[in-house]
Amino acid sequence: MTVGNSVFRRRKVVVAITGASGVCIGVRMLDLLREQEDIETHLVVSKAGIMTLRYECDMSLQDVQARADVTHRASEIGASIASGSYPVEAMLVAPCSVKTMSAIATGYTDDLVSRAADVCLKEGRPLLLLVRESPLHLGHLRSMVAATEAGAIIAPPVPAFYPRPDSVDDIVDYTARRALARVGLWELAPVAWEGELTGPNGRNNGTG
Repeated sequence: MTVGNSVFRRRKVVVAITGASGVCIGVRMLDLLREQEDIETHLVVSKAGIMTLRYECDMSLQDVQARADVTHRASEIGASIASGSYPVEAMLVAPCSVKTMSAIATGYTDDLVSRAADVCLKEGRPLLLLVRESPLHLGHLRSMVAATEAGAIIAPPVPAFYPRPDSVDDIVDYTARRALARVGLWELAPVAWEGELTGPNGRNNGTG
């Protein structure tokens, strides 16, 4: 797209959905990103992610793909986002299974999710993993450390209750927004916490 004498390029953001519980967070991210005209979303859903979408959200792969600008098969290891020469603003794996986190931590790039994530790490681009597992054993924790040392951001989708959410949708929205803000998409951040001042209803004026 050309604006005046300059070429307008949309920022490219990769969203990957794997088989861990909490796929609704990845779906919400896609909806939020779709509202930004200057962002182009690239979606990858693992085989296990497709199963979890059906089970948790009654959604088909096609339902989710309709929310993205560009879709890639998890087996499509030659996709654009598999190359460091392809400019990507950030990547979020939401949710991120322990299997996927472990692959990323060790550089075992056997599918497009782990390969695209590995590209972000080697190119120094933001990579956020919403690792969904509990309780955690030592192997999980060591994989988290390894992924962090490689440059990934580990952000388990822990619900925040101080904003006084009224529904599960509120919790999902807040979690998605916090993650997007963490990779630099501040225009999608939730309302900022403003300290302990309270409004007329006794609640904090900010939501963190």
